[in-house]
Amino acid sequence: MELSFDSVAKSYGEKRALKGVSFVLREGIYGLLGPNGAGKSTLMNILTGNLEADSGAIRFDGEDIRKLGRSFRARLGYMPQQQTLYPGFSCESFLCYMASLRGMPKRRAQEHTELLLGRLGLLEVRRKPTRALSGGMKQRLLLAQAMLDDPDILVLDEPTAGLDPKQRIAVRNLIAGEALHKIVLLSTHVVPDVEYIASELILISGGEILAQEKPQKLCADMRGKVWEVELPEEKLEEVSRLGPVSSLRRSGEGVTVRLISETRPPFPCREAEPLLEDVYLHCFGDEVGL
Repeated sequence: MELSFDSVAKSYGEKRALKGVSFVLREGIYGLLGPNGAGKSTLMNILTGNLEADSGAIRFDGEDIRKLGRSFRARLGYMPQQQTLYPGFSCESFLCYMASLRGMPKRRAQEHTELLLGRLGLLEVRRKPTRALSGGMKQRLLLAQAMLDDPDILVLDEPTAGLDPKQRIAVRNLIAGEALHKIVLLSTHVVPDVEYIASELILISGGEILAQEKPQKLCADMRGKVWEVELPEEKLEEVSRLGPVSSLRRSGEGVTVRLISETRPPFPCREAEPLLEDVYLHCFGDEVGL
């Protein structure tokens, strides 16, 4: 399978949300990383048919998805960021209703509903109305409906938002298991959501693709730019002018700061092994106010 984006552009008035982005996806998990307003949701909405691109094309195995129409959408599962659920439906009836919209045979719909409610820890609330669910339960229900008909392509917009740490790990593991023979595009601005499961990361900013690369390669390219600096607390403001600070902790009578800087800081320091969060701050620090 191959999903290719060819110069996809979209504007809202004078704002260019996507500036002719191009990249290719094959089986595996791809983390779409970028700050709020980078163009992630616009890209996903064009892929899922909720928006029309101004120009460019998305092709699935060489065929324009607009020409494939319903046959393409039948192979795609989408989890939106917004928790748009029918408040009067139970978890079970919601999934059955979504299955009917997909045209799934009744028996298959029932089997998949039962399976996903179990795998996502929702069996105990299967008959509970969706309006009474916690935010984390709603997230898991939205993920379940995206996975209902075993789609070839999964498009997940912030799938772990609102989940506690245990639930986040469980959902990430479930997504990783589902991705063996699928294309999974996972949009997030939370680095740990993709750190351990993504085969490649796509960094997007201001409607442009900055990089598409394996996480290990992105971290390796940061060597010589990440430092652990030891200094008195009163020097914190001074060191923060040198670059984004990803963490700090008290050590003895001062603090130890993890700093992103192209050059060696003029303080006692040592070079640190780069992490994916360092990559994120290096690429997007200015856009998130760091």
